[in-house]
Amino acid sequence: MSVTHGLAFGALIAALSACSIAPHQASDEVARALEDLQRNPSSAGPGGAPTVVKGRIIVEARAGLSRGNLASILDAHGGKARQIGKSNLYIVDLPASASETAIAAVLAKNPHLKAAEPDQRIAPQFVSNDPYLGSEWHLAKINAASAWDRSQGAGVTIAVLDSGVDPSHPDLAPRLVPGWNFYDNNSNTADVFGHGTKVAGVAAAIGNNGIGVAGVAGQANVMPIRVTDLQGYAYASMIAQGLTWAADHGVRVANVSFEVAGIASVISAANYLRSKGGLVANSAGNSGLNSSTPATTSMVVVSATDSNDVRASWSNYGPSITVAAPGVLIWTSTSGGGYSAVSGTSFAAPVTAGVLGLMMAANSTLPNTQVESLLFSTAADLGASGRDIEFGYGRVNADAAVRAAAAAISTADLQAPTLSIGAPLANSTVSGWVQVDIGATDNVGVSKVELRANGVLVGTDTAAPFSFSWDSTAVPNGLNKLVGTAYDGAGNSANSSELIVNVSNSSKSVPDTSPPVIGISNPKNGSVVSGTLSVQVSATDDSGSAGISQTLLIDGVKVASASGGSLSYSWNTRKLAAGAHTIQAIARDAAGNSSTATISVSK
Repeated sequence: MSVTHGLAFGALIAALSACSIAPHQASDEVARALEDLQRNPSSAGPGGAPTVVKGRIIVEARAGLSRGNLASILDAHGGKARQIGKSNLYIVDLPASASETAIAAVLAKNPHLKAAEPDQRIAPQFVSNDPYLGSEWHLAKINAASAWDRSQGAGVTIAVLDSGVDPSHPDLAPRLVPGWNFYDNNSNTADVFGHGTKVAGVAAAIGNNGIGVAGVAGQANVMPIRVTDLQGYAYASMIAQGLTWAADHGVRVANVSFEVAGIASVISAANYLRSKGGLVANSAGNSGLNSSTPATTSMVVVSATDSNDVRASWSNYGPSITVAAPGVLIWTSTSGGGYSAVSGTSFAAPVTAGVLGLMMAANSTLPNTQVESLLFSTAADLGASGRDIEFGYGRVNADAAVRAAAAAISTADLQAPTLSIGAPLANSTVSGWVQVDIGATDNVGVSKVELRANGVLVGTDTAAPFSFSWDSTAVPNGLNKLVGTAYDGAGNSANSSELIVNVSNSSKSVPDTSPPVIGISNPKNGSVVSGTLSVQVSATDDSGSAGISQTLLIDGVKVASASGGSLSYSWNTRKLAAGAHTIQAIARDAAGNSSTATISVSK
C-alpha cells in the first residue's frame, strides 16, 4: 500500500508569522486562510489531497498556559479542548461547519501555542502479504541468535501502537499486558485489521516455544495500544494519546508503524516519552520517495532493507532516516493464530524496536540516550560512509548492539545542562500573559525544562524550543523573579540566572475578585453586654484599605458606617431589651467585592 504522509499542512502553518490573534479577528483570519488554500491547493499537502480528520485539530500549548486561557483562545473558533494525558497537547473538537485547515493555520500564529495542525488519518506501512515466500532470514541478518545468548528482552515492555493485537495468538498471548483502545476509548485492544498482530510478532513473538516464529525480543512483553479505525488507518491524535499513555505507564520502547515523523503532535508526544526514559521506533513510509521530512531526535525513523542489505525500492529515504532494518518478506504472526511473510517499513520498525528491547534488558541501568547512541554506533554502515539518507547510521546489528549495551557502564554523566532565558528581556516591563523562551543545551540531551516565577512552578516543557506562557496577573505588581531549571536524562540539573522583570498590570487587566477580610474585635461573640461599650471593627483588602467601605448593623438596623480599614461605634445598651442581639459588620472594596462578620451578644 503506497501512501503520502508527513505534516499535511506543515508548509502552510510554517509560513504564517507568530503574531497574536484577537477574538474579533478570528473569522477574518480563517477566511483569508481558506482563500489561500483555494488559490494554492498544493499547499494542502502532496497531491493536493491530504487526509484530514473532520472536526478535529491538535494544538500544543506553551507550558504554563492555563486551561481557561486556552479555552478563551479556542472560543473564537467554537473549539473545545481535551488534554492528552499530562502533556501540553490538546485535541480540539470543532463545529461541524469549521475548516480544520484554516483554523489550524490561524491558531499556529498564536504566540501562546507552540503548534497547531489538523488531525490526520494515516495508512499502515505495508506493501505485500505472501504466505508462501520467505523465511526468517532477517534474524540471521541482524545476528539475533548471538544476541539472544545475552538477552531475549525479559522485563521490557514494547508498546505497539497499531490496530490492536490478537489476544489469543499462541505466539503472543502469554506476553500481552493490558493496553488501551483510543479509537473506542475502552480496554478492548483486540486486532480489528490484522496489521498490529503482524507488527507485534516481528518485535516480540515468543521465542523458543516450539511453535510459529520468533520475534526479535521473544521474552519481552507486548502492550497493545489501538490507534486505528476498522480499515487500519491511524489518527495522529490517537498516536499522540497512545505515546503519552504508554509513557505514563512506564513503557520504555514504543513502535509506531505509520509515517508520522513530520507531525508536530506526534513528535511532541514522542519527546514526552523520551523525557521519561523511553524510545520510539517509527517506520519511514513506503512511497519510495526522498522525503523532505527533516531529521528528528524524537524518534528512531527506520527505512527497510532486503536480504542483500539493499534499500527496498518502495522504502522512503531522506534526512529523517535514523537507521535501517530488514523489511522485505518478514515472517510473523497473523490474526487468527496463523503466520505469513509481509513486507514494508511497518516491519522494519518493530525489528528495531525489538533490538532496543534486547539492549534495555541486557543492561537496565543504561539511560535511553546511551541505548540509542549504542544502537547507532553498532549498526552496519551501508551506503555512503557515516550517516546517509538511505540507511541513516546503518542497518541494525542486534548482536553488536547487545554486546555493547551489556558491556557498557552507565555513563557517569555529571555534566549539567546550560540554559538561559531569552525572552522577556531583563528589567523589562511585562503584563498579562507573558511569553517566556528558554534556551537549553546538554552534552547528551535535555529531557525537560521547568520555569518558576518567584519560586512557584509555572510549567514544564519536554521538547525544544522550550517555551512557556506565564500569567503575570497572578503575582503582585512590581519586581518579580523568573528562573529556569533544565534537566538531562541522568538527572543532572542547572538553574538559569535570575531574570528580574517589572510586572505592571492595571486594575482593568487584573480583575479584583477577592473580597475584603473583616472582623469584629469587640465585643466578643457570646458575651454579655451592659452600659455603653465600644464596638470595634477592622477590615483589610488585597488592593489596600483606602477603597474599603464599612457598614455596622445592630439587630438589622444600620447604626454606623466608615471608610478605610477600621470602624468604631459607641453603643448605649441601656435601652436594649433583655435577651439576644446581633451585631453585623459588612466590608466592601472598590471592585464591589464584599464580606460579612456577624456575632451574637446578650443582655
